[in-house]
Amino acid sequence: MSQITLYLDDATQALVEQAAQAHGLSKSRWVADIIRKYAAHEWTQDGLALAGRFADFPLREGALVVQPADAARVGF
Repeated sequence: MSQITLYLDDATQALVEQAAQAHGLSKSRWVADIIRKYAAHEWTQDGLALAGRFADFPLREGALVVQPADAARVGF
């Protein structure tokens, strides 16, 4: 298991201590859980359930995509 050193200001340190205590975890475990949660490259089940649910979403095959008119261009 590797170790990491974090430099936190007093207010942030207090937040970590409070959150870890509220969850019944050590500070190290709480920080590791937060890193896993926010650094993961996986979709949540709720996010996956939304896939394909928007019929007019522009990336869906066969969806009608209405593009705005191009802006007038300035010649040089």
